[in-house]
Amino acid sequence: MNTFRIILFFAVVALAEYYSFIVLRSALRNASSILRNTTLSLYVIIDLLCWSGFFLIRSGLVNLPNGVKTVYIALSIGLLVSKALILVIMLGDDARRAIVWLIDKIKHKPVDAPITEGISRSVFLSRVALILGGGIIVGFIHGISNRYKYQIKRVSIKFPNLPASFSGLKIVQISDLHTGSFDNVAAVNKGIQMALDLKPDIIFFTGDLVNDRSTEVGEYQKVYSRLRAPLGVYSILGNHDYGDYVSWPSPESKKENLDLLRQIHADMGWRLMMNEHIVLERGTDKIAVVGIENWGAKAHFPKYGSMTNAYAGLPEKNIPFKMLLSHDPSHWTAQVRPEYPDIDLTLSGHTHGMQFGVEIPWLKWSPIQYLYKHWAGLYQEGKQYLYVNRGFGFLGYQGRFGIMPEITLLELTS
Repeated sequence: MNTFRIILFFAVVALAEYYSFIVLRSALRNASSILRNTTLSLYVIIDLLCWSGFFLIRSGLVNLPNGVKTVYIALSIGLLVSKALILVIMLGDDARRAIVWLIDKIKHKPVDAPITEGISRSVFLSRVALILGGGIIVGFIHGISNRYKYQIKRVSIKFPNLPASFSGLKIVQISDLHTGSFDNVAAVNKGIQMALDLKPDIIFFTGDLVNDRSTEVGEYQKVYSRLRAPLGVYSILGNHDYGDYVSWPSPESKKENLDLLRQIHADMGWRLMMNEHIVLERGTDKIAVVGIENWGAKAHFPKYGSMTNAYAGLPEKNIPFKMLLSHDPSHWTAQVRPEYPDIDLTLSGHTHGMQFGVEIPWLKWSPIQYLYKHWAGLYQEGKQYLYVNRGFGFLGYQGRFGIMPEITLLELTS
């Protein structure tokens, strides 16, 4: 199966490269031979540099300056996405033409006479594909400037079972900092100030403080330590916090990394919740916050979380309203909803909205939705709600194209 997937991957890549070259060559067919050959040669060189750079950087053989690496990654991802779009458009057109040809053969129809005026549908589609592909590349490069443009998402939810003393509770949710990707302390500090200016009653951080190593936090620890709220700051771990994606000299060094990360949470004044719950009180009213370690329904993500441990003793306390902090939103569908119907609100992150997509009043789309049913914003099924934060930081692609970094303000009313 793995061999088949590898072969399929390279076949799709080869087809995308073929169509992209053909579309570009077609667009230049009326240009001078010097311009055409120069443009095509530059395209091939850039394409080869992007592919070779990917393997060289990933293997650690090449270490580019941060600014150069940021532009390189944006250009490479832009090229990849644009080629995928060109592949879909042109392959679809070729399939259409093949079907038309086959029908004409079956019906013994003569081949249509060539169109002498205007342009053919195929030429039109190839130009559209080229324009869209070029726009995507420009968009990904421009998206670098969006990586610190934090957007505040305001959400109000009514719960009939929320105790009166907690009506109007203001929650700030921050998720997926991925500190190792940051290169601007002042910009991050501005985002933290934006969160504080919302004057929340409580702050929740829903995982992925780092990319891999606890040492990434460094000078940003002082910035994060500014987060304060009357009811406290509560945090959980995300899949990246465990250091599962890097090689460690020994199991002990990996454990030391996680232990240090846990200590950093404590030093910042954040209550890290490791498969446990806490009860918040206002007068005689009580609500519960449950926090678990990472639990992903997708096969390649670990299930460190334990709802059994986190829930121990909670039903007996007769708490009318419960919130869950769980990094991966797939947990909500796979376990929370079918097994814990008394969880009223779940807060997650993890997807980043893929840092690429479209969000306008009449359209909300990102490729991540084909992997995650719940990928950004508020969802409701029955009496239970899930909110998926789009992420404060970024990973891989050092930017945001259409899906902006987010600070969430949730106001709960009864």
